[in-house]
Amino acid sequence: MNSVDLKFFQAVVRANSIGGAAGVLHTVQSNVTARIKSLEEEIGAPLFHRSRRGVTLTATGIQLVPYAERVGELLDEAKRVVTDHGTPSGLLRIGSMETTAALRLPPILIRYAEEYPEVDVLVEASPTEQLVNEVVARKLDGAFVSGPIAHPELQSLSIIEEELVVISSPRVHELADLKALAALPALKVLAFRSGCSYRRRMDTFLAACGVTNVRWMELGTMDGIIGCVAAGVGVAMLPRGVVQAAAADRRVMIHQLPDNLRSAPTVFVTRSDEYLSAALQAFMTVAFEAHSRPWPARPEPVLQLQQG
Repeated sequence: MNSVDLKFFQAVVRANSIGGAAGVLHTVQSNVTARIKSLEEEIGAPLFHRSRRGVTLTATGIQLVPYAERVGELLDEAKRVVTDHGTPSGLLRIGSMETTAALRLPPILIRYAEEYPEVDVLVEASPTEQLVNEVVARKLDGAFVSGPIAHPELQSLSIIEEELVVISSPRVHELADLKALAALPALKVLAFRSGCSYRRRMDTFLAACGVTNVRWMELGTMDGIIGCVAAGVGVAMLPRGVVQAAAADRRVMIHQLPDNLRSAPTVFVTRSDEYLSAALQAFMTVAFEAHSRPWPARPEPVLQLQQG
């Protein structure tokens, strides 16, 4: 058994077909078939069930998958280690919550690009839950997510404490009677798709207000959420920094939350067992230095929770 055979095995698993794997590997189907056959003969059991629709893993194949993936990861890591000479370069895959990507990431990327022009940065914006899963799966080198994160395979670097606020249409001057507002048939609670940490916090807040019959509206972008709130479609919970401009333009009204609900730490997570390349270490340093400071206190009145 060698790493090349395992690489071919992984390609077939991901493509669900010999032909698809051949395309990904830039080779002919007969070469892929021969590699898989050789691997099966060495193991002494078939790895795939073949049919006209493609291939499916056998029980033996299923057992082999995590080992093949780990071997591939170790080889990739070994290559990064021996080719990393201390100068940041190559590809860096970073994930970020959409709010962080809009508010915090631009100055980090500008400074990083100026200081380390040999690094190509790929950025993916997704909810916290998805980003955590992709870092664990080694699809991302690191990600900005809402903390705290307690995961046995991850380590966290605290970046900044965000202040969360509730926003509404300017026509809604206070949310003290949120329960009555939520009873309106047309009112919605706007949020990013499932897996968003702020959405879970909004759920907790609404429950504390006695609002249980929540009608959610999912949107894929922050601008979409702010625009719908401004139009009076509903209310939302977002970091103050991303809604400050809309509030200044009087498109939305900001409502401050109680102290126990408004603080949302943003952390940068990486795998605890992963080699930190020079490019990744430099990025983490720039991110920490750019935004490691608390948000300032605000004088707005605190939104009072209505129980019951």
